[in-house]
Order: sequence, then C-alpha cells, then structure tokens
Amino acid sequence: MNYETISIEISPGQIMSIETGRIARQADAAVIVRLGETMVFCSACATKGTPNTTDFFPLRVDYQENFSSIGKTAGGFIKRQGKPSQKETLVCRLIDRPLRPMFEEGYFNEVQILSYVWSYDAENAPEPLAICAASAALAISSIPLIKPIAGVRVGMIGGNFVINPTVAQQKESILDLMLAGTEDAILMIEGYCDFLSEEQIISAIEFGHRSIKIICEKLTEWQTKIGRAKLRDSYVTIPEKTLKAVEEIATPKLIPALKIRAKAEREEALDAAKKEILLSLCPENEESSEHVLSDVHKAIKSISAKVMRKMILEEGIRSDGRSTTDIRNIDIITNFLPRTHGSAVFTRGETQTVAVCTLGGETMGQRFDGLHGDDTERFYLQYFFPPFSVGETGRVGPPGRREVGHGKLAERALAAALPTKEEFPYVIRLESNITESNGSSSMASVCGGCLCMMDAGVPIKRPVAGIAMGLIMEDGKHCILSDILGIEDALGDMDFKITGDKDGITAFQMDIKVEGITHGIMRDALLQAKAGRVHILNKMLEVMPTHAKMSDHAPRIETIKIEPNKIGQIIGPGGKQIRAIIEETGVDIDINDDGIISISSANREGIEKAKAIIHGLTAEVEIGRTYNGKITSVVDFGVFVEILPGKEGLCHISEFDHNRVDKMSDVAKSGDKISVKVLKINERGQLQLSRKATLPARAPREEAMNHNDSR
Repeated sequence: MNYETISIEISPGQIMSIETGRIARQADAAVIVRLGETMVFCSACATKGTPNTTDFFPLRVDYQENFSSIGKTAGGFIKRQGKPSQKETLVCRLIDRPLRPMFEEGYFNEVQILSYVWSYDAENAPEPLAICAASAALAISSIPLIKPIAGVRVGMIGGNFVINPTVAQQKESILDLMLAGTEDAILMIEGYCDFLSEEQIISAIEFGHRSIKIICEKLTEWQTKIGRAKLRDSYVTIPEKTLKAVEEIATPKLIPALKIRAKAEREEALDAAKKEILLSLCPENEESSEHVLSDVHKAIKSISAKVMRKMILEEGIRSDGRSTTDIRNIDIITNFLPRTHGSAVFTRGETQTVAVCTLGGETMGQRFDGLHGDDTERFYLQYFFPPFSVGETGRVGPPGRREVGHGKLAERALAAALPTKEEFPYVIRLESNITESNGSSSMASVCGGCLCMMDAGVPIKRPVAGIAMGLIMEDGKHCILSDILGIEDALGDMDFKITGDKDGITAFQMDIKVEGITHGIMRDALLQAKAGRVHILNKMLEVMPTHAKMSDHAPRIETIKIEPNKIGQIIGPGGKQIRAIIEETGVDIDINDDGIISISSANREGIEKAKAIIHGLTAEVEIGRTYNGKITSVVDFGVFVEILPGKEGLCHISEFDHNRVDKMSDVAKSGDKISVKVLKINERGQLQLSRKATLPARAPREEAMNHNDSR
C-alpha cells in the first residue's frame, strides 16, 4: 500500500489527519492519527481461515500510553512499561464497545487491535483519536467491518458545547462526554457531568454526533479509495434447516421457561429445555446427525432471544412478570458491619451489593502515574464481582476490564455529590462487593456506595441513585425497559445506565448492539429512567434521610496551616523530624506544598499532642513572652533552655533567681522544666532568657534585709 493521508476538519479550526502506508506495512492495516502534536498509532490484524471456535467473537483491543510520548520513563525499578493502567483499561473498553456490534454477522475470526500513544502534546487528549484510529485501520483493512465509526469528546464550558476540548478546557468543563457511532446512529455513550438535565444531555449528544458524521463520511470515502477487499470466505452461519428445526422444537419449551420469575428456577428450566432440544437434534450415539452441535447451541440462543423479544413487544410481559416501567423490590440495611466506618446492603430484586466506606488521611489516597505525572485520588470506588454472585465457579484475582469499568462508572457517578476537601478533609474509599447479580450491578454499586457514605457521616451534597434501562427494537417497533434483568441485557438491544437525583444527571453510559436508535428513543429512555431513578432514590431516603454522625471507629482529621517555607522544619533532615512526631503521637501526618498539614488519628490526645509539637516547631519566638522550657545543659554562668523545639537560649546565672546564685549545679540540672521570659534576641538570633522575670516580685522589707546582710 502506498503512503496515503487525509485531513478532516472535525470542528471549525480543528484538523485531524490520518496517514497509512509508511509505518507497519506488514499489518493488515495500520494508521497514525494526529491532532496537534498528539499522535496515536493503531494496527488491525485478523487470523486467516476458518475459526476454531464460534461461540463468541474474539475481538481483542489493547491501548497503551507510552511514557516516552511526553518525554518520561516509567517510575520504579523496572523502566519497561508493564500491565495496563486503570485509564488504559478504560480506553480499551471505549474502543471495543462501539466496534464490536459493527462486525459482519457470521465473522468469528480472531481480531486484534493494538493502539499506542506515540506523541502527546499535553493539550490534545488521545482517547477520541484512538477510537477513530481503530475505525480507520479496520475500514481500509480486509477485515469485514460493516461501516466506519468515529469517536469524539464533548465538553460544556460557559453553557456552550466544545468538541474535543483541550486538557486545560476539560478542567473547566461541567461535562465529560465520550461519544462514538456511525454517520447514521450512536453506538456508545459514556458521560459524566454536574447534575445536568435530560435535555442538556440530548443536546450534547446531538452536537457531538454532527462531528461524528463528518469523520465517518471522510473515512467511508477513504475506504472506497484505498481500502482492501474484505475477506468473507470464513463466515460461520447457522444452517437454515437447523434454525427451523430448533425453532419448531424449542419455541413451545422456551416460552414457559422464560416466564419463570426467579432467576435460578428460570435458568434451571432453560437448561433442561436446551438439553432436551440437543438430545432430540444431536443424539449422543448417532454420528450421522444432520445437525452440528455448535450450530444447535447458537440456534437455541437465537430462538431464545426471538421468543423473549416477542413476549415483551407483543404482550408487554417480562420474564419476572413486571411491566416495562416497574422497578424490582428494594431492600436496604445500613450500619450492617459494626466495625467499618460506614456500610450498607442494597438489594434490588436478585442484585445485591454489600457496600463499605472507609475514611482516612492523605496516605490512604490512591496514587497513579500517567502522562500528566504522578497524582493521588482522594475518592475512589473499587468494584468486586466474585463468581459466587451468579452461582458459578471461576477466576479470582486482579480485577478484569469489566470490574474496572463498572467501578469507575459508579465512582464518577458519585463524585459530583462529594463535599469539598475544605468541608471534609478525608480520603474516601468505597468497596462494592457484589454478592448477587441479575442485572445492573454497577447501578446497585452507585446506590450502595451513596448509602454507605451517608452511613459513615460523609456530608454529601445530594444523594444519588442509578438505574439501567434496556431496549427491544424490531420491525419498526420498540419498547424501553426499566431496571433490566441480566437476560434482558444479554438478549436485548441496549444497556443504558443513568445516575443522578430528581433534578439532574451525574453519569450515563450506553451501549447499543444495533444501528437505528434515534434521538427520540434516547429522550424517551432518559425520561423513563428519571421516573425510575426518583423511585429508587425515595426508597433510599426512607432509610437514610440524611447522613449519620461519624463512627467512633473512624479517624479524626484536623488541619493546620503553616508557611510553606517552614515545611522543611516539620519534615527534618531525611524525614527524621516527621517520623519522630508520628512515632511519639501515633498519628498520620500529611503535608501538601501549600503548607496545609493534615493530622489524622482515632486518638484525640494524639492529635492534640502532634498539633502542639508542630506549633512549637513553626512558632516564632516573641520578645517579652513567657515560655515553659526544658534545661538542656548547665554551665558555670547559667543554663541553656529549650523553649520551643529546636529553639534554645541562655538564662544567665544573674537572671535565674532574685536571690544570688553562687553555683548553678546546686539549683538546676539538665531535664528540669522551668518557665522563662524572652528578654532579647540579638543580631545573631541568640535568645536572652530570664527565669527571675517570671517569679513573683520580692517584698520591700525582704529586699532591705538582703541589702543590710550584704553590708
């Protein structure tokens, strides 16, 4: 392939270029997408021949932000970049989700998309470029993608929408919306905002889709001009005779099974029906069966989806007997775990989370390293999905992409409700432990996370709830489903999650399996979601109308403000001083560059003691002020007294007492605590102290007697 390039004006003055044919020429296709000085490389490759498995489409997307792209190296001992960061994992999902439904039906060859950030200008964010790069590579490759997609980010600054806002603009924006789709339809939405209305969200989506159309049109033209012929010789489809045979046998068995309300019983009945169908069409001892086992499995899944969808569209009946707008029963328990700082059990139908809130100081913050440098999150949510939650055995270990994605969605949904650091100087860690799952566990995590924060005494601005919406769309008809089940997610056309309160939205995420969803359908889904969200929120507020007082087991945090130039006095050489304070008082201490010191401990006395030490280290000595000090050494001409940590002065023998002192060692020893007054600070910073000045004045008669004795 010869070197080719195109330029696309995404929005006025914003030019994105795409090139191919110069780098990675042995890949099926490879491109470099550039905006400003940010450059993202992406390759697309697929296996050849008939695939070994046809149970799922094996698409693998990997995205990496090279530290070298901004002139950095990885931190730590090993300088080679290792496992993907949380952000890289999330971007992999952003690329995967809109691409997956756009591969042609019957294509099951393994496809690998590798995307790398090679140059980063710290101004133009690489995430939307990575989506466009993957689409462009697939469009000009031999891999059968139905049509190109594109991705953009939409921000909102001063009431105006902005396409692909710069990194600086993102900090000002009250909306962070990632959008992907074709020139005809939206396929993926992921957005976070500060309690925006449904109409504002729809307007933002429409605004972003206009730029997506421009990119897709250009990619389609580019594909026509330089794209390779699509390879379709290895398609795997269900034979028509198998599909008809399964439909004839399966339909009467699947209808009653799909109407069983309890998940476990429904799955048991479906499994029994599947076994009966398999035995009927693929007898174990008959090698000459006219049906292939894998084809029958796929046909059963296809017919199951058809039966369920027809049941909902024509009868308005869902598997668990609810109407399309009904929300499952909700049960809430707060203060479930007595030794945690805050906890809640949130159960909605057969989906349940045990949510836990832990409060702490700055050292508990989640550190991360990225292209913008090291930073720390003071609020984070970690989502756990053990296999027992769906009655299965399975892998247990580091979080997978799904767990990372669900946790970040719930985290950012709640972030808009958090108090400021000045109002609540704690790091907040949430856990969502999914103990049962039958659809929408990420939204249960939002509800449970909000409740356990309130139980921990976090003064959130506004309680937040979440709901997942589904869609069945066929033959010009559609039906929107509130609070979807797992089976409705698997066999339906949409998974649309929305969080917020009665007045606004904080997060929304949508994945579409088919083209054709209109802005009108999205608007209807948002409005129906609002009604369900408010219902769930009211159930939460019945149990926890406001935040509780902090647990006795939670640490207390107090802050002190010092001059930044005195931070070194607190830390000491090599951290010696601050370690000594922590060891002596048992507290945790964190200091930021502005001189804000956070002291945290469950022990009030420890906090007060640490504050006193820090105050002593940073206080300025005042002339004329009396201090309680400790004698550090005794000499013939007086004593040296430490009046503040690291600050000592001389109390001359003549200033020790009203009475004459002949020998200092007779009246004082090291370690004695005495009160002294600061008389003077000379030009060298030396302190002149007086114990005598702190003693009661002698009576006149006593002075006269002492005078006569001296004669």
